[in-house]
Amino acid sequence: MTRVDFYLIDDANDGSLDAAVCKLTHKAFRLGHRIYILAPDFAHAQRLDRLLWIFSAGSFIPHGLGTETADADMPVLIGYDEPPAACEDVLIQLASKVPECFSRFQRVAEVVGGADEHKALARERFRFYRDRGYALQTHNISAGDFVEA
Repeated sequence: MTRVDFYLIDDANDGSLDAAVCKLTHKAFRLGHRIYILAPDFAHAQRLDRLLWIFSAGSFIPHGLGTETADADMPVLIGYDEPPAACEDVLIQLASKVPECFSRFQRVAEVVGGADEHKALARERFRFYRDRGYALQTHNISAGDFVEA
């Protein structure tokens, strides 16, 4: 059964939220996972694509935009719609609603900003997963934890 982790980023702005996504992606990649990042829209997917190239000096995460990447073997794909069928390891979820495809993944990382609107939508998603019996974990993280030294 899919494990769902909620990462609550206190006082997150767009930059710290994106930095959290990059750090989670980097950690999962180093552990050998294949990751699909589900952005809420194309512009956010493009922003994450650019940021993954530069967020940390000395790290390299091979990745591509799902809409542009024909290589299903790419370890990290970023998209804003249904992931390719081969993606089933880790889903980093940024969309406002639970995606229909979530249950085919081993793990789902719900990354939540500090705005009241983001928290309210996250509570709805949390109830959705909980009511269906999924294993849930919550991690409270300070936005400052994602500032690069």
